[in-house]
Amino acid sequence: MLNAATHYSIDYPDLSLILALVRGGTLARAAALLRVDVSTVFRAVRRLEAALGQTLFEKSRAGYLPTSLASNLAEQAERAEHALEAARIGVEQGAQVISGTVRLTCTDSVLQGLLLPALAQFMPHYPALTLELSTSNDFANLSRRDADIALRLTRSPPEHLVGRCLGRVAYQVCASAGFARQHAGRELADLPWIAPDDFLPDHPSVAWRREHLPGVRPSYSLQQHAVGHRVGAGRVGGGGVAGFLLEAGLQALSPALTGHDTALWLLTRPDCRALRSVVTLFDELGRHVRMKS
Repeated sequence: MLNAATHYSIDYPDLSLILALVRGGTLARAAALLRVDVSTVFRAVRRLEAALGQTLFEKSRAGYLPTSLASNLAEQAERAEHALEAARIGVEQGAQVISGTVRLTCTDSVLQGLLLPALAQFMPHYPALTLELSTSNDFANLSRRDADIALRLTRSPPEHLVGRCLGRVAYQVCASAGFARQHAGRELADLPWIAPDDFLPDHPSVAWRREHLPGVRPSYSLQQHAVGHRVGAGRVGGGGVAGFLLEAGLQALSPALTGHDTALWLLTRPDCRALRSVVTLFDELGRHVRMKS
């Protein structure tokens, strides 16, 4: 396609154009986002591609599909958009505005059961703060500097990390109300089990099951800590669920799994304590993450 050499210097309006077309996917939606007419967007894209000497979008039945170059530029455009918004807020609110990007990692169950409700309470007060969320069970995320903060279910957090314990987490064997009615009267050992896969051999519910029900082989295995959501989603099986995931519609099939509880830890790297954005988010999480059990 286009391959002419170019010394064109891309600017913010160019990035805004690319971002609008990536987000919109069509000329009409991009025009609406930019508040211009369709022909203006069409001509601007053609001019920019000619100036860069490279194709930015491929036309298809689905609309305008970004090339890898356009996708990369759209990511830069989003960063520029966030930086501009932070600057505007800084002017309005003064030097005390908290801005920047903080990377947080946690398990799927902690994200759904604890983190998202907490974020809804305080993140609106930090419009210039961007949070990148990832779900993982790996402590090495912080060690590799892939994340700044972690919420982890563990009894013994790594010594090289700093943080606070947010509370004890107990587990119970639970099932959906429909599954419990369907299998009423059956022993736990006779039920189809939903359990973490081999990636989590030390999960408290796995350890309890191996100790008390050694003959049980799970009918369904899942990655990460998604068991609670799948247990509550249908009538296929029961499984060990963290107390903070107990919701309406889930029915306990056992008391707390004695001796197999764990704890929720809020952790960060020592060097992150010098970052105002990380410290602010860390403190807010410490105040707003609420244990349900």
